[in-house]
Amino acid sequence: MENIKVHVRKKDTVMVISGKDKGKIGEVLAVMPKTGKVVVKGINVVSRHTKPNKANMQGGIVKKEAAIFSSKVMLYCNNCKSVTRISHKILDDGTKVRVCKKCGETF
Repeated sequence: MENIKVHVRKKDTVMVISGKDKGKIGEVLAVMPKTGKVVVKGINVVSRHTKPNKANMQGGIVKKEAAIFSSKVMLYCNNCKSVTRISHKILDDGTKVRVCKKCGETF
């Protein structure tokens, strides 16, 4: 299977733009380019029923974040407090950085 280009990276702040968690803001915990999905902290929380085992003696119902499609999230700029698309800029020393389209702040 071919990798799908994902526009966000781990530790980015994103806002959900569609679905049951629309409008919520969270940090990207994991990116899965093979499936085009991301896991965002506090978003798409599901209940998982686990059996007791050696690592988890208690067992029971565990709440955890499930993956959502990367097209449902947009990068959130903390400087201008809004969602934005990414622009790229090459600095004087030759490094390529991601820049907010609205305010010009680097990510």
